[in-house]
Amino acid sequence: MKGIDVSYHNGVVDWQAVEAAGIEFVIVRSSYGLQSKDPMFAQHVAGAKAVGLKVGAYHYSYALSVADAIQEAANCREAIDSTGQLFEMPVWFDMEDADGYKTRKGFAFDRAEITAMCKAFIDNVGLDCGVYASYFWLCDYIDWRSLGCAVWNAQWSKKDDIKGYMWQYTDRLEIGGKLFDGNICYI
Repeated sequence: MKGIDVSYHNGVVDWQAVEAAGIEFVIVRSSYGLQSKDPMFAQHVAGAKAVGLKVGAYHYSYALSVADAIQEAANCREAIDSTGQLFEMPVWFDMEDADGYKTRKGFAFDRAEITAMCKAFIDNVGLDCGVYASYFWLCDYIDWRSLGCAVWNAQWSKKDDIKGYMWQYTDRLEIGGKLFDGNICYI
């Protein structure tokens, strides 16, 4: 299946154009950090559902400890529950450090601790859940095989070296004059 992922950074999405482009699913950012919710989450979920797309969610983590990851799971679940919707796709935990927050806070980037944080989130969100990360993070920072969960590999290239549940193959999928991250779901 072909899909995209979105957050408030994508602004208002033309869901008719997305559906017309052959997109079958969307993963919507629900929340981030300990308490923050994506301000466009409910709107994106409603728009995607209105055109018949399958929907999942992702949480962008600012966790610096297992305790933080557990609190983030509660934040994510609260955001999802607030929509009153059932999702057809998993919830994803994004543990990367794309904006450098963890680096600025002196986070150790210890593989065992990061894996434990991922496990804590997955075990506490109470929904079908997986881990999202770049190929580099999946190889060097997350022991994803030990988690026993779905894996969403962000590897912007011509091939997916993980071949898990889902592959984010580009950040330049153009639909209706806007760019999105493009994804393939194998399941």
